[in-house]
Amino acid sequence: MTLYARFAAHLNLALDALVLAGDLPAGLERRSVTVEPPRDATHGDLATNAAMVLAKPAGTNPRALAEKIAAELQKLDEVSAVSVAGPGFINLTLSDDTWRGELNEILGTADAYGRSSVGEGTTVNIEYVSANPTGPMHMGHCRGAVVGDALASLLEFVGHKVIREYYVNDAGGQVDVLARSAQLRYREALGETIEIPEGLYPGEYLKPIGAKLAAEYGDKFVGAPENEWLALFRKEAVAAMLVMIKDDLALLGIHHDLFSSEAELQAAGKPEQAEAWLRERGFVYDGVLEAPKGETPEDWEPVELPLFRSTQFGDDQDRPIKKSNGSWTYFGADLAYHFQKAQSADQLIDIWGADHAGTVKRIVAAVQALTGGETKFDVKLVQMVRLLRAGEPVKMSKRAGNFVTLADVVNEVGKDVVRFTMLTRKADAQMDFDFAKVVEASKDNPVFYVQYAHARVHSLHRKAAEAGIACETADLSLLDTEDLALVKLAAQFPRVVEGAAAAREPHRIAFYLYDLAGLFHAQWNAGNDRPERRYLLADQPELTCARLFLARGIGQIIRNGLALMGVEAVQEMH
Repeated sequence: MTLYARFAAHLNLALDALVLAGDLPAGLERRSVTVEPPRDATHGDLATNAAMVLAKPAGTNPRALAEKIAAELQKLDEVSAVSVAGPGFINLTLSDDTWRGELNEILGTADAYGRSSVGEGTTVNIEYVSANPTGPMHMGHCRGAVVGDALASLLEFVGHKVIREYYVNDAGGQVDVLARSAQLRYREALGETIEIPEGLYPGEYLKPIGAKLAAEYGDKFVGAPENEWLALFRKEAVAAMLVMIKDDLALLGIHHDLFSSEAELQAAGKPEQAEAWLRERGFVYDGVLEAPKGETPEDWEPVELPLFRSTQFGDDQDRPIKKSNGSWTYFGADLAYHFQKAQSADQLIDIWGADHAGTVKRIVAAVQALTGGETKFDVKLVQMVRLLRAGEPVKMSKRAGNFVTLADVVNEVGKDVVRFTMLTRKADAQMDFDFAKVVEASKDNPVFYVQYAHARVHSLHRKAAEAGIACETADLSLLDTEDLALVKLAAQFPRVVEGAAAAREPHRIAFYLYDLAGLFHAQWNAGNDRPERRYLLADQPELTCARLFLARGIGQIIRNGLALMGVEAVQEMH
C-alpha cells in the first residue's frame, strides 16, 4: 500500500471513530474526500479536504469538524503535527521516521514500486499508429506511436489487461494506388525506364517490392490489363509494407498484440452485422442527407442512404454509413471495427492525429449506441511534430519521397531520445523536435537532465567502491530533513502513476521525472558550496552509506518511470 493510500485509510478510520462517537452521521458519501500534497509545501506533507466535503451533509461547521478530525489524526505515530487552515483544510506533517520508512519501501519494492491494482483486471484495447500501409513510418506517426505505447504500459502497471492494436486500412483506394505504384517498380526492375505520374507513390522504398515481384513473376504482368494483376500486387505490396512498418516500430521498441485488417473485416461481413444490430434498435434508418451548407454544387442530388442517428448523441447531423454506390463510408467501416473491438474489451482508447478531430463526436456516438453505453471509450488527439535542425525546418527524405522517415530519426538520435522527447509535452499541444536540442547536454533538455541524474547515481556507487566504502546496510536515521525532501518527492511516484493512468496522460511521468531529477541535482550541487552536504564523505562512511541508499532509491524511481516511457536508464553519459 502506498503512503497516500495508507493515510487515506488512516483518515477513514478517523472518520469512523467520529461516527462511533456521534460527532458525524453514519453513511456519508466519502468519494470526494482526498489525501494529497498541499499546494504550499510549507503547510506540511499531506492535506485533506475531508471537513470541507463532509461538513455540509453532516449539518455542521467545517472548521469545527476539521478540529475533531485533526484530533483523531494527531494520535497516529507517523504524524508529528496536525493543523487546521482557513475554513477547514487539514494539514499533516509526518515524522522523519515515516519518510525513512518510505525510502525502505522504495528500496524493498524496487521495480514494483508504484505498481497498483486500481485497474482491477479490466481489459483496455488501445489502438495506436494505424497508419495506412502505403509506406514506411514517418515522423507524423511517431508521436502517436509513443503516446499509445507509453499509455499501454502505464495502464498495465496499474492493473489493467491491455490489448495493443493496429488497424490496417487495407480496403480503401490508397492501397490500389500502392499496387499501381508497385507495378511501376516491377516494370522498372525488368529494365523499363519509368516515370512516376502525380498521384502515385514516388518513394524508393517500393523498389525492393518491384524487384521481388519481377523475380517471382517475370514479365507475366508487363502488358497485362490491370484487372489481372491489381489484386495480387495489392496483396503483395500491403504484406511488404506491414513488414516494413513492424520493423520501423521495432526501432522504437513498439510491438502490437494485434493487427486487424479492414479488408478482412469487410470480407467477414462485420459492417453488415453492425448495421443490422443498429437498425434493430432504431439507430440506423434510410434517409436523405441535407444539402451542403452554402452554395449547393450543380451536380448535387438528394440520395437516400442508410444514416446513423448521431444527432441523438450530440452530433450536428446524422451520418451516412454507406455511399450512393453501395460501398461503406469510412465511418461505416470504422463503426463496424469498433463494434468488433468492443466484444473483447471493457474500455476502448484510440490515439488519433489531430487532423481527425472532426470525426471524434460521431465515432464516440457510434460506440455508445453499439455498446449501450457500457463500454468506456476515449479518443486521444495527438498534434503533429515539426522537425527542425538548429531552428531550421528539416528537408524531406529522398528514400521516402515526401517525408522524413522514423527510421532516419531514430538512427540519428536514438530510440530513447525520440521516445522521451515525444512525452515532454501534452499530446494535444504543438511540438518542435529539434535535432540539435534533443541531444544537447543541458538542463533545458529533459532527456539529458533525467538520464544524467540516473548516471550520477550509478557513478556515486562506483566512486564509493573505489574509496573502499561498502554499504550492505545503512543507518537511515542519519538522513536529515534536507535529505528527506527527496524521499517526499519520490513517494509521490505511485500517486503520479495512478493520476496519469486515470487521465490517460503518460506525459505526466516525464514531467514528474524532470522535477525529481531537478531536486536530486540541486542537492548534489549543494555539496559544491557546503561540503557536509556531499553524498560521498570519505571520513564519514556511515553518513555516506545512508546517502548512498537515498541515491539508490531515487535511481530506482527514475528507472521505474523511464520503464513506463519505454526508455532505458543509462549508467553513464557519453
